[in-house]
Amino acid sequence: MTHETELSGFDALWNHGDPATSEAAFRPLLASAEPGSADHIELLTQIARAQGLQRRFDDAHQTLDEAQALLAAGPAGERARVRYLLERGRVFNSSRQREQAIPCFLEAWEAAQAAGEDFYAVDAAHMLGIAEPPERQTEWNFKAIALAERSSQPRARNWLGALYNNLGWTLHDQGHHADALALFEKALAFRRERGQAAETRIAQWCVGRALRSLGRVEEALAIQRDLMSEHEVNGSRDGYVFEELAECLTLLGQPEAARPYFALAYAELSQDPWLVESEGERLGRVKACGGV
Repeated sequence: MTHETELSGFDALWNHGDPATSEAAFRPLLASAEPGSADHIELLTQIARAQGLQRRFDDAHQTLDEAQALLAAGPAGERARVRYLLERGRVFNSSRQREQAIPCFLEAWEAAQAAGEDFYAVDAAHMLGIAEPPERQTEWNFKAIALAERSSQPRARNWLGALYNNLGWTLHDQGHHADALALFEKALAFRRERGQAAETRIAQWCVGRALRSLGRVEEALAIQRDLMSEHEVNGSRDGYVFEELAECLTLLGQPEAARPYFALAYAELSQDPWLVESEGERLGRVKACGGV
């Protein structure tokens, strides 16, 4: 049997853009782990997370049932229990059962704080900032940011880029576009300081989106053109960038120039199962405006 110390660091195997590959990477480690150990249980929680990201919700719950039974059978450490709660909550939340997700995240929040696990406490607060009703989301986002900013644990502080982004979107959706822009700019500075190229592009996109909402359309368009150029250099494509280019050009009275970007946006975004399920009206508009 492989000892737990040799299994440490398995979280580095995560590729959130490819959960199937992540699940496949975790499976051999699971087979080698000490049955019922903390690593065994934590690996089960991450396999469940990968299954949830693949929208295999029944499989994810079954995997979490296995982790839950092992937790009940003997002491495996508080972190394993916190991670179980987080992933059970995430599966409920992703399958649109928020009323069942929220108690899981609340319990994870309390348990992680009691155990001094700042990283997972921030994770729980950030998930509550997503799962709670809109009137509570801002409060939880601020709690997550406050804990991350005061934590001495580097992993907890590394949450800040995502947290600034999440709170920015909460405020943007509430119509507080100037406040959202300020947070998106903080997220952009955080990503640039750490040399995170992909995350920096996402943060730039968010800044551009907030600028469009503020009526600063020329500035927004310039950002999206820069991002498109970066993607061309990298040999990549981003449907969200195409969509924003099209929206900006439309607002600037250039519908014919916008049309091919709407078509490109639809070609990319229609491949995203979550977007198809959750943003059908938005995709329909992109499709129609692109003449697809």
